[in-house]
Amino acid sequence: MASNDFVSVTIVTYNSGRFIKRCLESVLEQKYPRMEIIVIDNASTDGTGDILEQFAGRCRVVYNDENIGFAAAQNQAIELSRGSWVLTLNPDVLLLPNFIQALVDAGQLDPKAGTVCGKLLTILATFDLPEKQLVDSTGIYFTPNLRHLDRGSQEVDNGHYLTHEYVFGATAAAALYRRAMIEDIAVQGEFFDPDFFVYREDADVAWRAQLLGWRCVYTPHARGYHVRNVLPGNRRALPPEINMHSVKNRFLMRIKNMSGDLYRRNWWSITARDIVVLGACILHEHTSLKAFWYLAKNWRRVLEKRREIMNRRRVTDEYIAGWFSYEPVSRPAPKASARVLAKSRAARG
Repeated sequence: MASNDFVSVTIVTYNSGRFIKRCLESVLEQKYPRMEIIVIDNASTDGTGDILEQFAGRCRVVYNDENIGFAAAQNQAIELSRGSWVLTLNPDVLLLPNFIQALVDAGQLDPKAGTVCGKLLTILATFDLPEKQLVDSTGIYFTPNLRHLDRGSQEVDNGHYLTHEYVFGATAAAALYRRAMIEDIAVQGEFFDPDFFVYREDADVAWRAQLLGWRCVYTPHARGYHVRNVLPGNRRALPPEINMHSVKNRFLMRIKNMSGDLYRRNWWSITARDIVVLGACILHEHTSLKAFWYLAKNWRRVLEKRREIMNRRRVTDEYIAGWFSYEPVSRPAPKASARVLAKSRAARG
C-alpha cells in the first residue's frame, strides 16, 4: 500500500468507560490494512484507564494529568500520528467494518478533498439500536444566522442521503482529514483551536478549510453509529460548562472566519439570533455569561488568528455565501466506478 494511504485514528477520552471498549473493538475490526490508533485520555476518573490498558500493544495511549479539552487533546494526538490521513473519532462511535476503506476511497478521488465524512446513524447509550433508525449526521451545514447543524439529524433513515457529494464540513465525531490540509490550515501551528476547548471546534475547522480552498466529501458507503448527547433542543439537560463553551465558541467562530461580505448579506438573521442568545444568557443561563468575559479577555489573540486566516483565504465571497442556507447545501462530487475501486484496492493489498 502506498504511504499516502496510511490512516491514523485519533481518539480523545474523558470518562468514556461505558463506550471506549466497543469503539476500539470496532476500529480494530476494520478491513482497512494499514492504520494506527492513538488515544489521549484527559484524566478520566471513571475507570477508562483500566479499559485502555486492555488494548496495550494494539493502541498507543497517552494519559494526561488534567483535562485539557477535546481540541487540544486532538492536536496532541495528531502531533503524535504519522498517517497521511487522520480519522478523528469520538469514543461513543461504532464503525462498520468498511468505514475507513470507504472514506479513503472517496478522498483519493479529489486531491482538494481535505475532509471526508460518511453516514452516521443514531445508537442508544447502551449501544443498542433504537426502534426507529434515525440519522445522526451526513455532514454539517451553516444557516444564515450562523447556526451549524448536522445534515439529516434525527430524520428517520429511509435509505436517503445516498449521493456522493460535497458538503460544507464534517462532524469530528468521525471525520477523515487529509494531512496536507491539516498542515495547510493550521493557525499558529494548531489544527483544532484550543480556545474552543470542546464543542464547535469541528465547525470552525470546516469553515476555515472552505476559506482556504479545501473541500469536504460525503460518501454514503462509509457507515457508523453515534451516541448523540448534544442536540439543539436539549441545552437544559447539558452541564453548564458545556453550554458556556457553546456560547463562547459561536462568537469565536464568527470573529475568526466571517467576512464583512457575509455579515452584510445576513446581518438581520445574525443580529436576531444574537439577541436571542444574549437574552437567554441574561434571563436564564447565567453561567454562560462567562463566555463574554472570555472573549473580552482574549480579544487580541483571537484577532491575530483572524488576520492570519483572512490573509490566506483563497475563495471568493460569492463562493462562501453560497454555502449558508436554511436548507442543507450540497454539490456533486466525483464518484469512482466499481472497476476503479477494485483496481485501487488491489494495489493496496
